[in-house]
Amino acid sequence: MHRLLAVLLLSAAAAPALAAAPDPATPAGLASLVRLIDDRQRNQGDWKALCYMEAKEKGKTDVVSELLVYRRDADDKQLFLFTKPKAEAGKGYLRIEKNLWMYDPSTGRWERRTERERIGGTDTRRGDLAESKLADEYDATYVGAAALGKYQAWHLSLRVKAGVDVAFPQLELWVDQATQNILKRQELALSGKLMRTAYYPKWKKVLSPSKGTDVWYPEEMRFFDEIEKGNQTLVLIKEIDLRPLEANLFTKAWLESRSR
Repeated sequence: MHRLLAVLLLSAAAAPALAAAPDPATPAGLASLVRLIDDRQRNQGDWKALCYMEAKEKGKTDVVSELLVYRRDADDKQLFLFTKPKAEAGKGYLRIEKNLWMYDPSTGRWERRTERERIGGTDTRRGDLAESKLADEYDATYVGAAALGKYQAWHLSLRVKAGVDVAFPQLELWVDQATQNILKRQELALSGKLMRTAYYPKWKKVLSPSKGTDVWYPEEMRFFDEIEKGNQTLVLIKEIDLRPLEANLFTKAWLESRSR
């Protein structure tokens, strides 16, 4: 696995250097950098993405899935709809009013889930495909500059704010100094135990009509389970569509209708 991660970091397709980023060594600069990371991924409108997922679990056959991800960030709504494999088609998740619901078309039942839910049994969480809200959800500390493969990165440590519900209360981030893209993310339990490590070797930008400027998103994400060693998930965002979505999409009735 270490050889794979080294290749990921050395071959990552980083975007061209941008304007000078805020200096995270100062409190004001650190706050500006975290807000910048959020803003560059924020669309200010609707979002639809086609995702490819490949899950590897120790001792089991690899599972390949496709799912559609819909977002309406203005209302903090999100919907996942699995389209492949056939056995999972029609299964989905709906987040409305800060509640996450899972729908199983084989039983026709809805079940409430937490932010720690492993989407489709993979190492992916809902927040991995949601709007970035680091500044709203965490307090950040600057750890220092660090080399990550061939990249010069800033190491940030984040702790969840009081009263905020997130999958992981502690984060360690390594941010590319040249592009301000996240390269590596470690997620920890409240006790400090490392739970999951994520790598973001490829980023891409697309013009957002609603925002009037480019929106950045991780084209490739690799998640490694630090508790069940050997379990990992690859997520590729294959297509992005930023046109407005139909008004009634973020409802239980809409998701149920996809499986009929």
